[in-house]
Amino acid sequence: MKPIVIGIAGGSASGKTSIAKILKKHFTESNSVFIIKMDDYYQDQSHISLEERYDVNYDHPFAFDMELLISDVQKLKNGQVIDKPVYDFIEHTRSEYTEHVEPTDVLVLEGLMILENPQLRDLLDIRVFVDAPADVRFIRRLMRDVNKRGRTMEHVVEQYLTTVRIMHDQFVEPSKRYADIIIPEGAHNDVAIDLLTTKISSIINKDKD
Repeated sequence: MKPIVIGIAGGSASGKTSIAKILKKHFTESNSVFIIKMDDYYQDQSHISLEERYDVNYDHPFAFDMELLISDVQKLKNGQVIDKPVYDFIEHTRSEYTEHVEPTDVLVLEGLMILENPQLRDLLDIRVFVDAPADVRFIRRLMRDVNKRGRTMEHVVEQYLTTVRIMHDQFVEPSKRYADIIIPEGAHNDVAIDLLTTKISSIINKDKD
C-alpha cells in the first residue's frame, strides 16, 4: 500500500503543527505516521554569515529547497527511505544532523507553502488549509518565536511587518483555493478534524481491501 499523503498549509502560527500532531496521535495505533515539517527544508545558509541570515526573507517560496522536498516525498511514496534535513532556528541554517525516515502508511506534510507549489500539490491525496485570523496568528507567532526560537520581540514585530504579512497575502492566502478542506480556528475545530480523520480512515481502509 502506498502511503496516504496529507498536505497541511496555512499562515504562520495558524495551527498547522497542532493538527498534524492530532492526526499522528489518531492514526498511530493502527498505522505508522510521520510528519514532515516544511521548515526543515529551508535552504542551507551555512555559506553566509549569521548577520546576513537575519535579512533573508523566510516567507518567500525561494527560501525553501523545494526540489529536495519534492524528491523526498516521491521517494517515500515509492517505498524508499530518506535522510531528511533538520533546520536550526537559532543559527538560521540547516543543522549538521539529518533524520532517517522509513516509508509510512500516513505521511503528513505541514508548512506555509505546501499548497503553493504545483508539483508538490500533485503528490498530495488530501489538501488541507488551516485558517486563523491575522491577529491570532501574530500573537501566537510572537510568543513562539520569543519563547522557543530565541528571537527578540522587536525582531518578531519587524519581520512580521516587512515580510510575513506581505508574503502571506501574496503566496499563502491565495493557495487556499487548492484546498480540499479548510479548517477555521485550527485545532479547536473538532468537527472539521473529525471529518478529516474520517476521510483519511476511509482511504486507508479502501486501500487495504
